Amino acid sequence: MHTEDYGDLRVVFVDPDGPLISTGGQANDLIGDAWGSEATVIAVPVERLDPAFFELRSGLAGEIAQKVVNYRLRLVVVGDTSVYEARSSALRDWIWESNRGTQVWFVPDRAALAARLTTP
Repeated sequence: MHTEDYGDLRVVFVDPDGPLISTGGQANDLIGDAWGSEATVIAVPVERLDPAFFELRSGLAGEIAQKVVNYRLRLVVVGDTSVYEARSSALRDWIWESNRGTQVWFVPDRAALAARLTTP
């Protein structure tokens, strides 16, 4: 994990290599890392998320997102989600709605995240 600052926002980037994030307990660990780094944004690569995250009926996405938001942090999923979106219109709609808000985002890459964080 490492952090980067974008203006007055600090982002903790989860390493792309490592075990899949597949439980709410692992989300708690991410929240702890963010708090320890004084970050307000947690950026998680798509490849670190258990495929169940992208199956909304599993409840994993909702559990992780809710935990992060409850601690007044932002969750950003970084990477290509098109394979998962093609399988589920509900997921595609949730991603679209999330990207309209301020707490949970899905971005294709780190450049898109940087642009979103630095655009007033």
